[in-house]
Amino acid sequence: MELGRYLFEGDSYDTPPDVPKSLLYRLMLGSRWYFYFYNFGIFCRTGRCGRRGELTCERQIFYSNQNLRLVERCGGKVHIRGLDHLRALNGKPVVLIGNHMSLLETALFHSVARGLLDFTFVIKQSLMEVPFFRDIMNSLGAIPIGRANPRDDLKAVFEEGGKLLVAGRSIIIFPQSTRSEEFDPEKFNSIGIKLAKRAGVPVLPFALKTDFLGNGKRFRDLGPVRPEREVWFEFGAAREVEGNGQALQAEIIDFIRGRLDDWRAREKAK
Repeated sequence: MELGRYLFEGDSYDTPPDVPKSLLYRLMLGSRWYFYFYNFGIFCRTGRCGRRGELTCERQIFYSNQNLRLVERCGGKVHIRGLDHLRALNGKPVVLIGNHMSLLETALFHSVARGLLDFTFVIKQSLMEVPFFRDIMNSLGAIPIGRANPRDDLKAVFEEGGKLLVAGRSIIIFPQSTRSEEFDPEKFNSIGIKLAKRAGVPVLPFALKTDFLGNGKRFRDLGPVRPEREVWFEFGAAREVEGNGQALQAEIIDFIRGRLDDWRAREKAK
């Protein structure tokens, strides 16, 4: 099997303006099913690789790179900022905290960050019932939580997350209860701050905009594909948790809200 190569050398990346759209995508008049057909194939191959216990770092990058190129073949533009903040960690574990917008971020995160950081996710327990996805998450050692009992969820994150952080692995947490195109600070809990403080590791904030892939109304996982909406990932500098962490929580919220406002303003100006 071909192994993945990490694509990004500098602090940032922007899809080159001369990347052509797929001929088949154009012949299909920009149908969403072009994206979903190829994305599902990548998803299945990744899951089977995870089931065999062969989903190495290089293969994670390989499959995720395919998703990134798929976005670009559909006319999407990908922008990444703050990669040097990940490099500055030198592999040191952190808790990464950011917003959750669509399925696209989990498909792209390995392409964006895996070459610089060993990480896993905190995910909803129900996702462990999804074929192929559970194989991927099991291979990553993801931490499933039920979201029905906050006390039990906090205990699971503290216990399992603490072990992973001590072992040198970073943890990505989406504190929102569900993915949403609109960022609501009221639904952005502080579980990531609490985990980082308890484990004695820094927090690294990130903001993303992945509404290129929308959430469907009838079938949530089969929403519209919107190439006019650009994809953004931005990472901030790692920060130690001081005091009760409330000030840092507010800073992360402001970071995400500010980036989203800026990115959307740029789209409207075009």
